[in-house]
Amino acid sequence: MAKDLYEVLGVARGASDSEIKKAFRSKARKLHPDVNGSEDAEDQFKELNEAYDVLSDPAKRSAYDRFGTVPGAAGGPSGAGGYVDFDDLFGGMGDIFSSFFNGGAQNPSARREGRDMGVGLRLTLEEVATGVKKEIVYDRLSPCPECSGLGEDGKEVTCPDCQGRGRVVTVQRTFLGDMQTATTCPRCGGTGRVIENPCSECDGQGRVPDRQRVTVEVPAGIRDAQQLRVSGFGEAGLRGAKSGDLIVTCRIQPHEFFERDGDNLHVRANVSMVQAALGADISLGGIMPDEQVSVHVPEGCQNDQVVRVKGFGLPRFRSDARGDLFVHVNVVIPKKVTKKQRDLLEQLAQELGDEVSDARSPLERLRDVFN
Repeated sequence: MAKDLYEVLGVARGASDSEIKKAFRSKARKLHPDVNGSEDAEDQFKELNEAYDVLSDPAKRSAYDRFGTVPGAAGGPSGAGGYVDFDDLFGGMGDIFSSFFNGGAQNPSARREGRDMGVGLRLTLEEVATGVKKEIVYDRLSPCPECSGLGEDGKEVTCPDCQGRGRVVTVQRTFLGDMQTATTCPRCGGTGRVIENPCSECDGQGRVPDRQRVTVEVPAGIRDAQQLRVSGFGEAGLRGAKSGDLIVTCRIQPHEFFERDGDNLHVRANVSMVQAALGADISLGGIMPDEQVSVHVPEGCQNDQVVRVKGFGLPRFRSDARGDLFVHVNVVIPKKVTKKQRDLLEQLAQELGDEVSDARSPLERLRDVFN
């Protein structure tokens, strides 16, 4: 972060978001290791990506403009908000550009539709209880803003290099004879078609590498590993073809006190041995904001006994009903008691016919013998 980030991107400090995006794409296409043969290409691309990570985020950009630095800025998009785990199909802006340079073609048939992408979203149990809206920041091939995803004029013609076959054949002469090798056509990316007047921003693909922000609404009661589908926010298709979807996998973080079991919750609560013996009504903090749960501990409650409180668990998915709260009672025995407390306990032991240890010193016991 020693260099001026605006200088790295080649934009003015007052540049708009669209100007920053355009400048980043333009420079990235020149500096990416797939097309830049210089030894420090990877370092240059990393520096550019870190600058874009800051300047494309309103909060980070504001902090950078004020203080000249942003804590944790080099962490990349996965650091935004601290709640997104990336396991998408590309794995980062570098691989997004690699896919862009390859035209997205994987085989001779070269699919035109965009592929689905996946991210993991971390949630707290409190967020599961109430439902929450989360902003996810990730990298993808998105529709080109210059040509509206059409590639330019939208007119496709047969690729002159492969004659529409999507593959080109090269012949190499060897001492064994002529050897033919078929490879994906680099000009059309295996589609067999090219744009007659390609867009300069996307080279006629109709899609460009970009950093996407999307707000996902997570309903209350969602389960761990349950997935949400955001239609159209995966990889953009070639030249206006259908985009893939963003698949959000919800990951529920362990809670300090509550343990989830479906829609039910389990929690431990400490009570004194007197409360356990005589019964008591105690109050616990619930999973909902400012919620207090009244728990009736029955008379004669045993250690590890479970008390069920109906309707104070998690909300059921897409329902107004709630699961139950199971309170595991932990009877706490004091390690030390005062003399008065011991006298009372000894009286109770005598009433119950229980033998207990004699806490008197040897001198006190000898004195009592002669008295």
